[in-house]
Amino acid sequence: MNGLAADGLPRREVKAGGTGAGGTGAGGTRRGDEAGFVGGFEMLPFSFLVFVIGLALLVNAWGVIDAKLVATAAAREATRAFVESSGPTSADALAAARRAAAEAVDGHKSQPGEWELHSEGPADLRRCARVTLVVTYDVPTFRLPWIGGFAGSVITATGRHSEMVDPYRQGLGAPPALTPDCRD
Repeated sequence: MNGLAADGLPRREVKAGGTGAGGTGAGGTRRGDEAGFVGGFEMLPFSFLVFVIGLALLVNAWGVIDAKLVATAAAREATRAFVESSGPTSADALAAARRAAAEAVDGHKSQPGEWELHSEGPADLRRCARVTLVVTYDVPTFRLPWIGGFAGSVITATGRHSEMVDPYRQGLGAPPALTPDCRD
């Protein structure tokens, strides 16, 4: 015989007690080549890199969510401090609101100096006045490979809260005419 099978391919010989190509059989023989080796080991470093970048994206997103929570809490506390302030002027009430917002930001262990408080509309300390305070909080993000959306920019989270000054409060200016129940 010439060593070829009927279809023209080389013939494989199986030793007695063996399993064929690449295996170990009862005879204890083992082939030294890499036939049957499963590839894919080179994907482990790439998969780890994708995992790290995905984790960094998650950290960026959580920073924005946390800043939104901080801004909302600071706006709520600042507005409450404004409408409950003993005054006597709107500037004094706004100073109390800034202190309350700073305490709320500090309570969340956020970095001070990256937030700002301003009023939306007039901030008058008088009965039946609606006061809306807005806190903006800047969140720096870091550049991520393959993701162009962040690119080391700053995302601004905004928190807004509105309350009305108590209509029966003593020592404040009178409400506008014809609105004794503070309806807008």
